[in-house]
Amino acid sequence: MKIAVTSKGRDLDSQVDPRFGRAPYIIIVDPSSLEFEVIDNAANVNAFKGAGIQTAAMVSDKGAAALLTGYCGPNAFRTLSAGGVKVCNDVTGTVKDAVEAFNEGRVSFSDRANAEGHW
Repeated sequence: MKIAVTSKGRDLDSQVDPRFGRAPYIIIVDPSSLEFEVIDNAANVNAFKGAGIQTAAMVSDKGAAALLTGYCGPNAFRTLSAGGVKVCNDVTGTVKDAVEAFNEGRVSFSDRANAEGHW
């Protein structure tokens, strides 16, 4: 299983970025081994519109089963849900902290977006 975490940096000690579609990096992590892949999200950081949808498609294409982030807008949430990706909102701390919380069952899956679009 893989999970995706929005990140301000390129490693597990980086802070979780609260923005989903406009996070500079998405880190795809195997929560059991902590092996990870860094996805540069620069193409979507300054997008006029559609950043969340494009980033959601990328996360889904990478095979992530869950997304850990701070805020996820409605269009991105629908795209993630359609791709079978569960969303955990309101995640803070480092990427490693977020993965540990996921492994320990201390995150909850959301049933809807928790931000307006274009945040």
